[in-house]
Amino acid sequence: MTDSLKYIPDPTSNTPIVSSSDCVGEGLFIVFEGGDGAGKSTQVARLEQALTEEGYDVISTREPGGTDIGEKLRGLVLEHGQGIIDARTEALIYAASRSAHAEQKIRPALAAGKIVLCDRYIDSSAAYQGAGRNLGTENITQLSLWATQNLLPDLTVFIDVPLDAGRQRTDSRGAADRLESEPDEFHTLVHQTFGELASSGGENYAIVDGTGSIDEVHGQILRAVQRVLKERVA
Repeated sequence: MTDSLKYIPDPTSNTPIVSSSDCVGEGLFIVFEGGDGAGKSTQVARLEQALTEEGYDVISTREPGGTDIGEKLRGLVLEHGQGIIDARTEALIYAASRSAHAEQKIRPALAAGKIVLCDRYIDSSAAYQGAGRNLGTENITQLSLWATQNLLPDLTVFIDVPLDAGRQRTDSRGAADRLESEPDEFHTLVHQTFGELASSGGENYAIVDGTGSIDEVHGQILRAVQRVLKERVA
């Protein structure tokens, strides 16, 4: 299964796969991934605060969402009561939101030299729609690469939390959204896929143990980000 999770360029495309370092400016694109209840939103906020205090120009954003149209699509795909949303329609909604997000918010911020922190990106679609919805991780990854004109993060932080612990955290928050409400079998596939993506991603991934305290998890993430920042100025 691991081979199908690699980013494979479309041989018919004239647009190369790029990281944010290839964009105009000196921006840095950092993505947070993990299953429901991994603590991504909390850690995005902590990292934004820490980097801002160090003098960096930082913005945080999320998927689906991040733009006006993206937030509308977020409500459509995550809220209950929207009627039947089949797997392919769901995948296309996520891709549409991601396309607007990359074009309207992420690329301009990177070109302006900002650090962009994003809660979920392409790996989430590979895990949730590719594996969870059985649409194929490679198919969904290729869709996202097309939608974003092949924009990949400089660093993906995978916060690894055991499935049971993540589900307990999600349940404690109250009402679950459409995807959080899926059965354990679905979330098992999602969690497994995130792990495989991170394990095969090499130095562009940081696998973080998410079972510690908020401060402990933040410390792991900050060290990984500082490593990337030092490499960029070396």
